[in-house]
Amino acid sequence: QVQLVESGGGLVQAGDSLRLSCAASGRTFSSVTMGWFRQAPGKEREFVAAISRSGVNVVYADSVKGRFTISRDNAKNTVDLQMNSLKPEDTAVYYCAADRSVLVHATYQNYDYWGQGTQVTVSS
Repeated sequence: QVQLVESGGGLVQAGDSLRLSCAASGRTFSSVTMGWFRQAPGKEREFVAAISRSGVNVVYADSVKGRFTISRDNAKNTVDLQMNSLKPEDTAVYYCAADRSVLVHATYQNYDYWGQGTQVTVSS
């Protein structure tokens, strides 16, 4: 089991930056791949970014590439999502998730554990 708790969401203006953090407990953190997803009202859950167990391999959705950065600290059991140049279309509930697979997946069905989510709202 892995317990995940997100923090750092809030209300910002377009062009601002925000940093989300996800704290993990339970299963050895370095044994899971970590991902960030988001879900806007009326839309399906959408992949944002993922990072391999070691942190070497990262994958981003095209919509956030160049603006968002995912990172992890296996000593602190945390995974962060630095979000720059935010746009109104980035508004959503952001979830961190853990995948027991060694592969880096971009589909939410592959992830085994989920946090409760944190709201990010970007005003224009």
